[in-house]
Amino acid sequence: MKLHRTQPAISQAVRRLEESVGERLFDRATKDATLTEAGRLLRDYADRLLRLSEEAEEAVKDLRDLRRGRVLIGCNEASVHAVLPLIERFRDGHPLVHVDVRRIPARQLGAEVAQGSLDFGVLTFQPAEAQLGSIVLGQDELVMLVHPSHPLANSREVTLSECARQTVIAHNDPSHVRDRVLRLFEQHHIPANILVSLPSLEGIKRAVAMQMGVALLPRRCAESEIARGELAALAMPEVRLRRHVRLVFRKGGERSHAATAFLASVEEKKKAHPRGHEVHEEIEDHEEQKPKRSVG
Repeated sequence: MKLHRTQPAISQAVRRLEESVGERLFDRATKDATLTEAGRLLRDYADRLLRLSEEAEEAVKDLRDLRRGRVLIGCNEASVHAVLPLIERFRDGHPLVHVDVRRIPARQLGAEVAQGSLDFGVLTFQPAEAQLGSIVLGQDELVMLVHPSHPLANSREVTLSECARQTVIAHNDPSHVRDRVLRLFEQHHIPANILVSLPSLEGIKRAVAMQMGVALLPRRCAESEIARGELAALAMPEVRLRRHVRLVFRKGGERSHAATAFLASVEEKKKAHPRGHEVHEEIEDHEEQKPKRSVG
């Protein structure tokens, strides 16, 4: 009566199940046809399967309702600062979604996002992959960072020649910015004077704060230190590296509920602050994708 099936149909189903497992599941010698040991064991597994089915349905519902899920973002070390405000805004509305930011070289990001290995990437150039779209998050410029007590700290600008007279602290990981700056020094026949190389941006900023030298870094990497007065940033007119910082994503294909919500959050922020995205770009979008000479 519970299954809305006839007794013979139920009996046939039970016999097929017994044939399938190779064991008798009911003791038919008893009046109530009690379960055998094999029947009780199989019933326990059936109960567990039913509970697992319910858990699976609930997990999928949690994904849809953004009570779980993951957003996977790729960027290099310098771009982390640009994506942090986006994560903060997203987590205000979706605190249970895991946001996973992975350090990936900029030249690999476009392909990783296009293949679906990443939900998003943060770049300072327009990716070559046609299936990718992008949202401009803001602008980025290269500055010379010095300690506030440095003799040049009160200057608004600094020349390549003045920079070369300082002890320069640089990142030892080859990058487009590093290559471009070194070429500028070479073109002006000025030694770069890199005397200290470190593996992280935090280490470089700390070294400048310890008055070990100066550093050429994207301004966005040191905004908080500049605001607190721990570092001073000087413009370098001869090094015109002002670029758009972009969030890139696949325009087509399936996107998780969490990734869809993250993209919507970024788009809402852009609509709320449109002027922040109207910046002039002084470098060709695709320049960073050309093969570069590695500099040790």
